[in-house]
Amino acid sequence: VGLAQAMLHDPEILIMDEPTDGLDPNQKHQVRTLIREMSRDKAIIISTHILEEVEAVCSRAVIIAHGRLLADGRPQDLLTQAPNHNAVVITVDNAIAENLRRDLEAVAGVAGVEDVPSLGDANGTSRLRAVPAGGAAIAEDIGEMLRGKNTPVREMYVERGALDDVFRKITAPEDFADA
Repeated sequence: VGLAQAMLHDPEILIMDEPTDGLDPNQKHQVRTLIREMSRDKAIIISTHILEEVEAVCSRAVIIAHGRLLADGRPQDLLTQAPNHNAVVITVDNAIAENLRRDLEAVAGVAGVEDVPSLGDANGTSRLRAVPAGGAAIAEDIGEMLRGKNTPVREMYVERGALDDVFRKITAPEDFADA
């Protein structure tokens, strides 16, 4: 109802606070579609702590904490600051996990290899995350290494990172020690 009232007079600027909070997935989709359609000829400002909302509908994101502007950019650009941006996650049989760990550590650009807890552990598989140095793209080099060693892989994907992680990283309490 509040959204309908705001749109009734066809304003040039709409300010929305948590526009999809409490909605079911179908309603969220409808509201997000409406926001995208309206954004063609309106400035729309959304205040939200639901960062999936930012990725879904925003062309620009601003993060403010303790009265300070900490980030300003396109959501996809902010994702590059996520700790796991461009990390490669690989699921393999337990029998080859340690060999794979050593092989991944030897790939140029890999800063480290982590175990990723998963439900798959119970079915004889292990999941490893190769973390890139400085967020570099390492998937192609890892793919070449896997093919060269004929390593059987059950699953492999590249992580984009998450805006939640970026938010936590840049708003950590220690960042405000001098504020």
